[in-house]
Amino acid sequence: MTDPWVALAADTDPGEQMGALRRAHEVFTSAGRLERPVRTVVGESWLRSARARVSPDGAPVVEFGADELGPYREAHPLARAMPVIRELMGAYATDGEHLLAVCDAHGRLLWVEGHTAARRRAGAMNFVEGARWAESVAGTNAPGTAIAVDRPVQVFAAEHFLRPVQQWTCAAAPLHDPHTGRVLGAVDITGGDRLAHPHSLAFVQAVARAAESQLALLAPAAADGGSVRLSALGRDEALLVAGDRRIRLSRRHSEILVALARRPEGLSGDELLMELYEDESVPPVTLRAELSRLRRLLGPDLLHSRPYRLGVPVDADFDTVARRLGSGAVAAALGAYAGPLLPGSRAPAVVRLRHRIADELRAALIARGDPGLLADWAYSPWGEDDLPVWRALAGAAPSGQRAALLARVRGLDAEQGG
Repeated sequence: MTDPWVALAADTDPGEQMGALRRAHEVFTSAGRLERPVRTVVGESWLRSARARVSPDGAPVVEFGADELGPYREAHPLARAMPVIRELMGAYATDGEHLLAVCDAHGRLLWVEGHTAARRRAGAMNFVEGARWAESVAGTNAPGTAIAVDRPVQVFAAEHFLRPVQQWTCAAAPLHDPHTGRVLGAVDITGGDRLAHPHSLAFVQAVARAAESQLALLAPAAADGGSVRLSALGRDEALLVAGDRRIRLSRRHSEILVALARRPEGLSGDELLMELYEDESVPPVTLRAELSRLRRLLGPDLLHSRPYRLGVPVDADFDTVARRLGSGAVAAALGAYAGPLLPGSRAPAVVRLRHRIADELRAALIARGDPGLLADWAYSPWGEDDLPVWRALAGAAPSGQRAALLARVRGLDAEQGG
């Protein structure tokens, strides 16, 4: 059976691609289903946009006035990264008639700079400083979707959910706190058809890495004094350690803590609902009841509301793995990895983060090619059927061990239909 989410063939005429995308968008926004193929990242984003009841003919709203924007962005952590972002992207954006933009973790545009004519055109669709371009309000777009999936994203023309945005192409990469791994926002390049090239995505990824490196230099890791520890790897019920209190959380409370630990700036009730529940018909009162029970368990100092957020810094084991991977400490990252994140959870936010951590760690192990590290993963409960790792191990192991390892590879290949 053909995967309905496959990309259009690479050799398709660009005009035909554009037409097919527009027809797919029209069918989806009118009937809520896809009848033409689109890229997976786009199709899934369209679904999230529809579930959030984003109007295809709508426009993002400006949430910050001039008097609010200045003080907010001056105090934002990403302000310290703007000099290096401007150095790397400023001339490229101006000379190419593009825009560079940086948003916070809520998708609010804090800086929009670049070519004057491009800024004027973008203003017509409210791609301006202070406007919120989160996927939940602006539909599929590079900065909003990059934050939603926590990875770099390129969105081409008719792939945008909002029709007024379909004359633009953009590429964005999330920006993380280099010490905690938490999403701080995203950096974006927006312009015309000349950005519809894989190099645009690679470029913005490189800028994001440089900005995170700059933040690491300017803000060394703080001492671990008084923080709360959250352990959620390899267990269905997370453990929270706060001072002398050890709290074993229910599965739903574990999911809430993971979601909030990843978003220290907080989440609205609607945002948290989408992060936690696959079923979009779950009423908000269900979530409010869970949060009320969790607040009684943790105390008001640990769980705040409006927006829902944690009241103290949380040192999560999954963030430790991400930090170590980010610094190239692959062995240390594997040592901190106790297994998949809340393996029994189906909460969308947890599932995304679970796959991202495992995929990035697996890729780092394969790239490193260390037989000892590969064996630690392959012989673990979560790695026993991981064919790519077993193949890498068979290729890296001493010659005396290869026969048995290759036999294992052949067995897994047969089982998995490779």
